[in-house]
Amino acid sequence: MTKLRRTRAAAGALPAAVAVVAVLAAGCGTQRPDDDAGGLPGAARTGGAAATSTATAVPSKPSDFPCPGESPTPTPSPTASHAAEQPPDHYAENHGFRVPIPLHGQSRCDGLAAVARIEKALEPLRRRGDFAPESTRKALTGLGYADGKVQSYQNGNPGVGFLIVDSPLCLEGTMYRNATRADAFAGYPDGSDCQPPSGGH
Repeated sequence: MTKLRRTRAAAGALPAAVAVVAVLAAGCGTQRPDDDAGGLPGAARTGGAAATSTATAVPSKPSDFPCPGESPTPTPSPTASHAAEQPPDHYAENHGFRVPIPLHGQSRCDGLAAVARIEKALEPLRRRGDFAPESTRKALTGLGYADGKVQSYQNGNPGVGFLIVDSPLCLEGTMYRNATRADAFAGYPDGSDCQPPSGGH
């Protein structure tokens, strides 16, 4: 017959294991995903302020504020109105790479200021009827943009188009007999140097 020997260590191990399980079980399930305990143990169970707030993961929306000379409510960007014009049937999904990325915050204000400077600098050329790409390029580099970052090209008769890469800004526009138009944006999805990629998915 075998005699069972019980040591003091073995006798103490069972109650210790039961105590650990009891402590762990008491803590499990008391904090739910919608509780914001602020990282403090038990804060969600105490009925304090942390128990009433929720911590739902919501992507933050870029903040836009009025820029100098702008009304308190920003006007919709051309890209926002462009999205509303697109036809259904996955057109937007398949051609989203062609939609410029809008600017937000201080970059948006910097873009609006750059657009105003560009339109003002090109206005004398438009009034004179000077639609030569070289004249447009000279006016734009005269604003301080690097020569290698300014493109200008014939765009209709008469008309000229331009693109300025001034990271993080992309400045693009046209000049025709009746108006000069410039836009500032942050590039294109999957594009580089303010140019859209050659194709979508």
